[in-house]
Amino acid sequence: VTFQLEPAFKRSITYNFTNDSDIEDEFMEHARKNEFGDIQWYPSRRTAVYRYDNRVPLNTSGDGVNDFLGFQSNLILLSKSVRATEKGFENTRNVGGKCTMASSFVSYKRLIANGLKNNKLIFTGYPVVGPHGKMQTSGSCLYSSPIDITNTCAWDPRINGLFFYESTAKFPASKFGDFIRDVKKLRDLVKPENMCGVDIYNGFLFRFIKASEAYLGQSEDSVVLDFNYFRANDALTPRLNQDIWEEVEQMAFVKYGAKPHWAKNRNVAFLDVQKKYLKFNKFIAAKNQLDPKNMLSSEWSDEILFGKQTAKGDGCALEGMCICSEDRHCSPSKGYFCKPGLVYQQARVCRFSSSSSS
Repeated sequence: VTFQLEPAFKRSITYNFTNDSDIEDEFMEHARKNEFGDIQWYPSRRTAVYRYDNRVPLNTSGDGVNDFLGFQSNLILLSKSVRATEKGFENTRNVGGKCTMASSFVSYKRLIANGLKNNKLIFTGYPVVGPHGKMQTSGSCLYSSPIDITNTCAWDPRINGLFFYESTAKFPASKFGDFIRDVKKLRDLVKPENMCGVDIYNGFLFRFIKASEAYLGQSEDSVVLDFNYFRANDALTPRLNQDIWEEVEQMAFVKYGAKPHWAKNRNVAFLDVQKKYLKFNKFIAAKNQLDPKNMLSSEWSDEILFGKQTAKGDGCALEGMCICSEDRHCSPSKGYFCKPGLVYQQARVCRFSSSSSS
């Protein structure tokens, strides 16, 4: 591994909240024009947020920081209330309630520039210019007081705060536009409000990476897609609009052959993963040479690395341990049955219906 030092510089960031009508045709041009750019897409809001983010000279005026909203400390009561509210909407199948949450969160992110601060204290306007290190890293929760008993990070396991799935897929850039078009077709078919669940978090985040010669790297320029969505506390509890996110997940990893992030996905994302890497055997050879006694391996890591399908049990699809092929892999007692996808019809998803024949 080679590290290269370069002269210090600052970055200038502007977020552009706009309509998502051309996002499938514009994402690559945005990547080419913005060295550190990304895009957040809120499908239920029909909103795309283009991040214009480029280096500027070190003597450029500005001492901004990127204090990303999701990584700030929060009142414990607030974190618990947000989680309880979403659980309540899930339990009552209240799509409108989840959309109110999504609309409020997106509006607030726009108001505060998603955590950018011009002077380390507040956001006063674009562009926000600051040292590269303070714009690349983010999250003031890391520096919060350990003796503060009223605030904590939202994901702190000691409180009943955030609890969600994170799916991360790496697409060849040449295929990503078609994936977006499929998601838009699905949105229009099921109605946008049924996609509000993902917009309560960060919508779809698009990031861009260059081709790599690494054994488990991307063989061509690629787009990394991240999206978060509600996870029940009980593994056997189905979720509102579960079928939509299972279809998106299978579109990504099966139809378009996206590669999974090794630390961020449900088990189904890793099925047959070794077939997606041309140099997978070289990686295994290097692994065996460096760790001949498998000290760094386990039954779990081997299951992920080799993409093995485990035995399918009742409810296995609810936590992403399997792709359903029978109703029992979902939750028929709670009205969830194994059905084909709506746009990607080869997908098999757990969909809520009043009977198995509906």
